Amino acid sequence: MSKSTRTYWNPLGADQAHHWRWVEGLEGQVQELILSEDPATGEITRLTRFLPGADTAAFGGKAHDFPEEIFIVSGRLYDEAFAIWLEPGHYASRPPGEQHGPFRSDEGCLVLDVSFPQRGGEGSS
Repeated sequence: MSKSTRTYWNPLGADQAHHWRWVEGLEGQVQELILSEDPATGEITRLTRFLPGADTAAFGGKAHDFPEEIFIVSGRLYDEAFAIWLEPGHYASRPPGEQHGPFRSDEGCLVLDVSFPQRGGEGSS
């Protein structure tokens, strides 16, 4: 099986609001919209939307055993692990095991992220 595909569409359009889902445990604060996924490998491309005032401190920081890429599309997001405000244009290619978060957003933030669970255990390059 391969990663799902879809012809051009605007996931940010008002008519697409029904595709957004609350992230479990962060209802009212953080939503996600799956853009593409591969059920066989778990690879996923998604948008994550942090609403103004969102705070994930209750969940602490996290690290994955697989690489992940993130790109800040709009807004601001504070990453406590790095003590930095991420703003539009910030990008990271995280190696497996890299600690990140918890996160908070004062004005809200939209993040594009791609996860590669099938590549777990690989070192950084």
